This record gives sequence, structure tokens and C-alpha cells, in this order.
Amino acid sequence: MPKISDERKSERREQILEGARRCFAEHGYEGATVAKLEREIGLSRGAIFNYFPSKEDLFIELAVRDTARMSEVWIDEGLDAVVREVVELDPAWLSVYLELFRRARTDPYFKGRFEARHQDLAAVNRARIEEAQRCGELRDDLAAKEIGTFVNLVLNGLALLRAGGDELPSTELVLSLLRDAIGGARRDTPSRTPA
Repeated sequence: MPKISDERKSERREQILEGARRCFAEHGYEGATVAKLEREIGLSRGAIFNYFPSKEDLFIELAVRDTARMSEVWIDEGLDAVVREVVELDPAWLSVYLELFRRARTDPYFKGRFEARHQDLAAVNRARIEEAQRCGELRDDLAAKEIGTFVNLVLNGLALLRAGGDELPSTELVLSLLRDAIGGARRDTPSRTPA
């Protein structure tokens, strides 16, 4: 039996992931049966599961890749680029991606598997925030974890609106509010103007 080159294996793996993304986006995680995955990917279940042991492994791989891509955008291009990226994401895929949060909340085994794959990214993002704090790009009076949590709240909110088909606020408004909230130097007291 001829061996498949590493390049061909990589291409096949990408073919599987691209088809799985389309299938999940169209049918949701639960609705993306193995038969539907086979049709969308154009390969037999044996070929698919030779590369990924299960449908859940395909889903986790896609979610981890998306998270890693967003992390890379933030590190390489900054927060503005991440916000712009989220508002341009495919709403159908975002709807499926939200299933990740439900599964992580209701299935401890799934949550553990996803977090194990996701753990390194959290450390990289924290380091990026800490560097931005040292440079004066982000506030230094908050812990990096607090800033990361706040940014995730904003990004997840945008993703939820986009997935639901709701009208998004102006990207420039979101960026301006984010900069006001976490940008700049240390703040000892909140500045408020009397009503």
C-alpha cells in the first residue's frame, strides 16, 4: 500500500476540517450527522475518522483553531483588528460555535478536553495584555485577567448579536468604548461628570 506524503495528509486534514465547518454551520453540532459530514466533506467515515477520532474531535479542533486565530490577530494586529474580525465572521458558524459554550457548561468531559487544548492560548493572551500594559497601551491598574475577561465579554457579545442576526453597533463605537474602558494609563479614580 503506497504511503501518503505529509503534504497530502495535511491537505486531506484541511479538506476534512473545511467540510466539517460547512456541515456544522448548516446543520448545527447535533444535526451534523456522520452521514451529512461524509456528504459535505466528500470522504467516507473511515477516511474522516482516520484523521479525527470522532465528530467531537472535529468540533474541538475547529473551535481551538478559531480561538488561536483570534489570539494571533490580537497579538499581531491589535485589539482593533480582533473586533473587526468578529463582526465579519460567518453568522452560521458563530451560531454553531456558541454550542461550544453550552457543551462546556453542561458536559464536564467536553469542557476538560477543550480547556486542555485551549490552555496555552490563555497564557499567550495574558502575556500580550501584560506587554500592552507595560507599554501604556492598556490600563495597568487592572489585572491582565480582568482585562482579558472584559475583552472576551465584548467579543462574545458581538458574536452573539452577529449569530442571532441582530444589527451590530458601529465598529468604531465599539472600539471607542473599548479604548475608553481599558486603554491608556493607570486610573486611580473613575472620572465622572455630575448629572
